[in-house]
Amino acid sequence: MLQISDLTYRLGPRLLFDSASVMLPERARVGFVGRNGAGKTTLFRLIAGEIAAEGGTIYIPKGCRMGRVEQEAPGGDGKLVDFVLAADVERASLLEEAETAHDPHRIAEIHTRLADIDAHAAPARAAEILAGLGFDEAAQNRALKEFSGGWRMRVALAAVLFSQPDLLLLDEPTNYLDLEGSLWLIDYLTRYRATIVVISHDRDLLNEVCDHIVHLDKGKLQLYRGNYDGFARQRAEARMLQAKFLKKQEEKRAHLQEFVDRFRAKATKARQAQSRLKMLEKMETVAAVVDDEILPFSLPSPEKPLSPPIIAMENVAVGYDDKAILTKLSLNLSNDDRIGLLGANGNGKSTFAKLLGGRLAPMSGALNKSTKLDVGFFAQHQVEDLDERDTPFQAIQRLMTDAPEARIRARAAQIGFSNVKADTRVANLSGGEKARLLMGLATFNGPHLLILDEPTNHLDIDSRAALAEAINEYAGAVVLISHDQYLLEACADRLWLVADGGVKNFDGDMQDYRKLVLEGAKTPAKKREREAAPARDTTKARQDARPLAKKVQAAEEKMARFSGLITRIDQSLADPRAFERNPAEASKLSQQRAELERALTFAEEEWLELSAEYEALLGG
Repeated sequence: MLQISDLTYRLGPRLLFDSASVMLPERARVGFVGRNGAGKTTLFRLIAGEIAAEGGTIYIPKGCRMGRVEQEAPGGDGKLVDFVLAADVERASLLEEAETAHDPHRIAEIHTRLADIDAHAAPARAAEILAGLGFDEAAQNRALKEFSGGWRMRVALAAVLFSQPDLLLLDEPTNYLDLEGSLWLIDYLTRYRATIVVISHDRDLLNEVCDHIVHLDKGKLQLYRGNYDGFARQRAEARMLQAKFLKKQEEKRAHLQEFVDRFRAKATKARQAQSRLKMLEKMETVAAVVDDEILPFSLPSPEKPLSPPIIAMENVAVGYDDKAILTKLSLNLSNDDRIGLLGANGNGKSTFAKLLGGRLAPMSGALNKSTKLDVGFFAQHQVEDLDERDTPFQAIQRLMTDAPEARIRARAAQIGFSNVKADTRVANLSGGEKARLLMGLATFNGPHLLILDEPTNHLDIDSRAALAEAINEYAGAVVLISHDQYLLEACADRLWLVADGGVKNFDGDMQDYRKLVLEGAKTPAKKREREAAPARDTTKARQDARPLAKKVQAAEEKMARFSGLITRIDQSLADPRAFERNPAEASKLSQQRAELERALTFAEEEWLELSAEYEALLGG
């Protein structure tokens, strides 16, 4: 589907791609990973033809339709649903032509093609995608210009998904989504039947959606089979083997050198010493294992814990001006609570966080706090409010007015800004570095309560893991709002659901919440299907569908047979000595597995088509 050969590209003095090559299988779901700034987005621009490479080729099959979310948010007076429908260029063109065509043959061709591409179901499909991304029916019929940039980027994502390209390129698609939208997108992409390449720092997306990982490291591209956890495991094993091999080589080199040094001057051993000297010269140097340094997060714990509860609410209402957003809040927060806030954007999560943090006063009811309560508050939008003329040193100096420079610099290094970085202006810091600085400032004095509102947006996967570790080591209370399911699962002990104008305990874990969200997203689509479906004779429909039911059953049996054979081969290949005992047989089994996997893919596609036809015949 996509083949990159000997790609070379420089950005100023930096060599981003150094004769990099990779070939992606058709219909692969590929996660594209690498450190921030490595060049992932640049590769998307190269694939899309926006910029030209210095050398090498990028091959995409002729006729392949490529889809990518534009960097700028769409706008205008048009309705959301109309913007999404227009993304299917062929459908829009055919409908426009149908209005003016007079030739009976051409009219027939147009309507046949519209039927082939299932054009009549397009409005329902567009509405379903928009609903999954957080737009209810009323919002779908509002003008684009009425929404903020983040919400309009969701519309741009909906349009690309609706157009169903053969090659779908997604660059951090969950950055503009809440948790509910992220869960829906992950579910949608697992069912997408074309090639996907996704840049993401969302571990759950990379694990649940992707069957391949492409790693960009030091200008090279390497393809790994499996999801992100599989990739991480393979990388760790490779580093371990490399380290062992390097150690053995160093020992051998030392032994040869010792022989040369001892016997080079002796006539009887001179020839042997010379021979070993040549062996030393011919030995290939194994590259030392050098891991990219992952800076830890420093979240100082409070010096003295407060007596629980640190916050107690009874029948509290909170909102803006005279309008209450949340009412009847009767909750307690203890000094060691780890709360994950759930609920769709717009339901009041940030409003509730501001209430806890003292940034909003209650409109009514009783809210009691510990008198010495110190709250650390991190909100993603605050990153943009940092003074771009500041340096990390200056920002920290204002919190340590009487401290000597050495102590200030030591504290800056503890937060993650040592040496030159401490004197770098905020304007020149990356998004992740700005988030790290803001986190350090928000938690500077060891607060009793830490409120984190979307803390991971600019962090890569390793930094997110480091943040989770720091949160778990922090001894105070935590209230966490995040679309990162991994962070919530790793850090939250309890879940509170913000919905229907209130906040209540959610009785379940993240998997239970995921089921709830996805079921809710499917309900409107099912309702629309029921409303659109005409009444029919179900008895006759079942009789007509019997031959098709047999084909569906046969396809299921075929899938089960192929899956069983693949499992048996996997069990044989799982033996680490398989390749040592009989390399030819093991290689043959590997080839058979690949063939069976292809056959299983075709059988699954056949089953999906037959099942859809069968359900349509029965009336949905």
